[in-house]
Amino acid sequence: MNTTTNSPIPMLQVKGLQAWYGESHILHGIDLEVRAGEVVTLLGRNGSGRTTTLKAILGMTDRRTGSVMVNGTETMRMPDHKLAHLGIGYCPEERGIFSSLTTEENLMLLPVVGPGGMSVDEIYTMFPNLKERAKSPGTRLSGGEQQMLAMARILRTGARLLLLDEITEGLAPVIVQTLGKVIRDLGRRGYTIVMAEQNFRFAGPLADRHYVIEHGQVVETIARDELASKEQLLGELLAV
Repeated sequence: MNTTTNSPIPMLQVKGLQAWYGESHILHGIDLEVRAGEVVTLLGRNGSGRTTTLKAILGMTDRRTGSVMVNGTETMRMPDHKLAHLGIGYCPEERGIFSSLTTEENLMLLPVVGPGGMSVDEIYTMFPNLKERAKSPGTRLSGGEQQMLAMARILRTGARLLLLDEITEGLAPVIVQTLGKVIRDLGRRGYTIVMAEQNFRFAGPLADRHYVIEHGQVVETIARDELASKEQLLGELLAV
């Protein structure tokens, strides 16, 4: 579905990634690879390590070891501000919308980290709800509108590698459907997307590849064309 480049260098390559919160050892050697223009999901039960994988890629855990390479550059010892300038955008589960600022003020808050960021007009075309709410304070936005704003904010920065954490959590089906259309559009535009997601009905049709995480390790990798043959296995791995 998405157009990938022929570059031999992955946009994101994670090898042997381990991570800790305090004394708790959460990730036990995550390996994954994402090429430019791909949409990839991290699937798993609650507590499996999906969100921690995204945070560890960004250096947001107490401790981590292993290797995280972004477009061929090792980032394990890189300061946060330099990591952002590699073109990574992070959309956290908690969204981080400032209630005292208007929608448009929230949208303009993050600094530009690279060329090619979407203009405000392009963003409003992609998210018409935000244009209607441009002057509304963050407290007036619905959960779905806050999620749209959290995604829109990183698109303006010029980031091309998007890490999206549980973007459908708690949202109405109509909003989830809208976000699916946005992901498809971004894929067609050549964005590279990694989604930590529990909602497989949402993620399944969107992704080129799925990494199933269990107890902080990748236990299965399923390509789009393998979904039908591995449906029963996937159901067992994701069953509550």
